[in-house]
Amino acid sequence: MEAWWQEAWLTLQAEFADIGDAKQVTQMTVRLLMAAILGGILGFERESKGKAAGIRTHMLVALGAALFVLVPQMSGNQADAMSRVVQGVIAGIGFLGAGTIIKGKDEDAGHVKGLTTAAGLWMTAAIGVAAGLGRESTAVLSTLLALAVFSVMPRIVRAFEKDE
Repeated sequence: MEAWWQEAWLTLQAEFADIGDAKQVTQMTVRLLMAAILGGILGFERESKGKAAGIRTHMLVALGAALFVLVPQMSGNQADAMSRVVQGVIAGIGFLGAGTIIKGKDEDAGHVKGLTTAAGLWMTAAIGVAAGLGRESTAVLSTLLALAVFSVMPRIVRAFEKDE
């Protein structure tokens, strides 16, 4: 029975041995936290405006996108494999975004809601991919630009509409 427990313990150690050293733990932690925080920032902005996709949704999208690219990258996959992973993330988020788009009926006919939410989720996934690939500066800059689109652009549009 002792040999069985020994074998079970060794198997458990092998199963959790995907992190080789402190450098990998630090990289994984920074990249995943960065993705979650940046997604949360965008989600907070959307939630404060009363939009359907808020903090948790944006955090999960960014974190998931980062994880999808981080795991194959740390496993040593080549660039062509990473390209396919990124393509899959983009397509998957497209389906998620499509679920947020609603076309109005009757008096709202022709009015489409949720396009900005869908685009925001798509952008959040891209930010997560950037963070997951270790492009933290790009992820931060992209988050700042997305925040500007979400918060500054509506004011500019309203200012131009008042002039008309």
